[in-house]
Amino acid sequence: MRSRRRFGRSPSTISRELRRNASTRTAELEYRASTAQWHAERRASRPKVAKLAANDRLRDYVQDRLAGKIERPDGSLVSGPEVAFIGRRHGRRADRRWGKSWSPEQISNRLRVDFPDDESMRISHEAIYQALYIQGRGALKRELVACLRTGRALRVPRARTRGRGKKFVTPELLITERPAEVEDRAVPGHWEGDLILGLDSSAIGTLVERTTRFTMLLHLPRMEGHGVGPRVKNGPALAGHGAEAVRDEVARVIATLPEQLRRSLTWDQGAEMAQHVQLKIDSGLEIYFCDPHSPWQRGTNENTNGLLRQYFPKGTDLARHPREDLEAVSLALNTRPRKTLGWKTPAEAFNELLLSA
Repeated sequence: MRSRRRFGRSPSTISRELRRNASTRTAELEYRASTAQWHAERRASRPKVAKLAANDRLRDYVQDRLAGKIERPDGSLVSGPEVAFIGRRHGRRADRRWGKSWSPEQISNRLRVDFPDDESMRISHEAIYQALYIQGRGALKRELVACLRTGRALRVPRARTRGRGKKFVTPELLITERPAEVEDRAVPGHWEGDLILGLDSSAIGTLVERTTRFTMLLHLPRMEGHGVGPRVKNGPALAGHGAEAVRDEVARVIATLPEQLRRSLTWDQGAEMAQHVQLKIDSGLEIYFCDPHSPWQRGTNENTNGLLRQYFPKGTDLARHPREDLEAVSLALNTRPRKTLGWKTPAEAFNELLLSA
């Protein structure tokens, strides 16, 4: 216990180190740093035959779970689209190779279930990734990366994905600083916002009130000159959902509400919120941002966006809808009864708040 506190390591880590690297030359097990270092260097020595290259049965299992053909309920195989491996990630809205597509983590853990007594049928998920991405590790075909969920031909280092937050988001604006009253939905007036995107960079903004699920849509038409000439780097956001356009539209919509229903707005870290400081001044809203790549922190808004896709499918031009159409769609959503509201509609629940405000 004292060693654990001294080194800042868990007891299992220390006991494993002692068990693996203790000297066995004497009658008693004695730990020596020099012996432990020798063992570590011996284990790390290369070349070393990759586990998947040496074990045919294990390799076949991994390959089948990655790229094996899917089956119909009657057992017949389904080939899926014919997609050639081109050495890079699949394009957007393009066919992808069909396969069982288990993740390396699923394969690694399922081996213990399928072969509980066979220690030779064990491999870590990292070893599978290395067999796919590192040339010379031999065992798996390079083209099998297309069967991973991301389909990436190159592995992205974790360090590159960290710290992707926008420069305009400071620690005091993160969702962790949001008041506790927002989380339990007891106090109305806290909103979640986002953009839903369509063809050719078209977009519609969405605002959802957390307590009542009342939805308001933001009309973001394209600006004059969009699609006429080549794009200008750092030029105006002609697609219509730049920071200024979103700031002005949010402020316009929020201004129609009484002050008691204008408490806070939670958004993701999209560049469209770069003008959040001015938005706070214009609207009176406290602005908070989710962590990068964490859409579940705006779960109410994400659920509403899914409902809106019935009216605004992906791949369609959202800029063709006038403001009146957006008002009609929001009315349709707000007059739809919700189980979470005791089968009241969001409009009824919101109206009760307005009457009491």
